[in-house]
Amino acid sequence: MQFRRRLSPSATVDLIPMIDVVFQLVIFFMVSSTFIVTPGIGIVLPQSTTSEPVIVSKIIVTVASRDEIYLNKEAYGYEDFTAAVASLDEKEREKIQSVVIEGDRTVPYSLLVDVLDVLRRNGFKAVNLKMREAPDL
Repeated sequence: MQFRRRLSPSATVDLIPMIDVVFQLVIFFMVSSTFIVTPGIGIVLPQSTTSEPVIVSKIIVTVASRDEIYLNKEAYGYEDFTAAVASLDEKEREKIQSVVIEGDRTVPYSLLVDVLDVLRRNGFKAVNLKMREAPDL
C-alpha cells in the first residue's frame, strides 16, 4: 500500500518587486516635478483692509516705473507697453476675463491711471489692483 503525500499550497508574497516599483515611482515623480523659480520684480505693494480675492488672469501688468512696465514677463517702456497691448488679437482679449495690475507703492498714481486707460482703451473691462492684506486692527 502506497500513501500519497498531500501537498499543501504555500503562498508567499515577494515584496522585492513591489519595493522596486514604488522606488521607480518615487524617482519618476521627483524628476518630473520641477520647482520653477521665476525672477521677481522688487515691488512693495500697498496695504488694504478691504481687499478681496480675485481669479488669477492670464495678464498681469507690473508697474515699477514709467520706463519699467512688465506685461507678464516682458519688460516695456510706457510707449512700448501701449503698442504691445494694442497688438493683442481680439480672440485673445475675449479669453482674458480680468487683468491684474501690480503697482509699487512709490509709483505715481497718475502712471497707474495711464496704464489703466491703456487697458480700457483696448477693451479690457475687468481690471484689478493687487495689494497686500493689512493686518486686522
